[in-house]
Amino acid sequence: MLTCELKDWQRGFRTYDLEGAYHDRNGLPRTYAEILAMAPPGARDLVTDEAIAERYSAVHAAMKNLHERIARARLDALVIIGDDQRELFRDTLMPSIGIYYGSTIRNASMTDLPAGEWYRRAQMLRLEQGKERNYPVHSGMALHFIEGLIEGGFDVAALKGLSDGQYEGHAFSFIHRTYLGGVNIPIVPVFLNTFFPPNQPTPARCLALGAALRGLIETFPDDLNVGFLASGGLSHFRAEEDLDLSVIEALRNKDIGFLSRLDPRRLQSGSSEIRNWIVLAGATSGFDLDWVSYTPAYRTEALTGTGLAFAAWNRS
Repeated sequence: MLTCELKDWQRGFRTYDLEGAYHDRNGLPRTYAEILAMAPPGARDLVTDEAIAERYSAVHAAMKNLHERIARARLDALVIIGDDQRELFRDTLMPSIGIYYGSTIRNASMTDLPAGEWYRRAQMLRLEQGKERNYPVHSGMALHFIEGLIEGGFDVAALKGLSDGQYEGHAFSFIHRTYLGGVNIPIVPVFLNTFFPPNQPTPARCLALGAALRGLIETFPDDLNVGFLASGGLSHFRAEEDLDLSVIEALRNKDIGFLSRLDPRRLQSGSSEIRNWIVLAGATSGFDLDWVSYTPAYRTEALTGTGLAFAAWNRS
């Protein structure tokens, strides 16, 4: 949604979402018609053009804020936790946790699209204009993570390069194109299989991973200013405001117990990316939630959409 235009929010999704795949609160698959029947009274008032335009503005203000915060941090490296949606990995091999430790990672270039392809156009905006680009990776820190996690009992897939035709996934290219703004901050790409059964990490395992990565950042021999970013989330493609707000409150209060006990049945489809935020929670002990912007970006009367959250932590 973050690369779509306002008219796409107001018009495109009204048709697109009719064919979507959804889940109820028990994790069971549902059609659009079924979740429309579950919508509360007054849902139509949440998706007027005016209401959607207000949320669109709020989201883009939050994106600008986050971009500025990252710039002010003057990072030496940025660890990004993101999921791969069959971009590098397939069902033939889907690691639960993967870390890329090559010296650079490649993003694809945009391709021409027929007129009217609004959804594909939005997807293209996380790609490069003109030609593909290789972004720097902090390979020393990535290798430090791999070795330290293996020693700590995590089974980690290690990637040192990409095959022809392979590119970093959207969880990473969006960060490069949007929040880093072309600045060559070395990243450490950490892949988490949030989406695809049967080896999605549990919420408790995500917390443990975050804590382990925090410890490994602290033991890295160089004195660096390191950022830690969770890409994706919160709930989608059925926006669940109550779930999102409970997660945000737990992050604010450092309620590790609540996060570790989150029911995986609620973490289906796009909502599975909440796992990335749980890894972040495990890494931010000693930090306080300094700023948060949350927008339940409903886009149809069935309350399909995305819980769009942006947040920043500062050291206590």
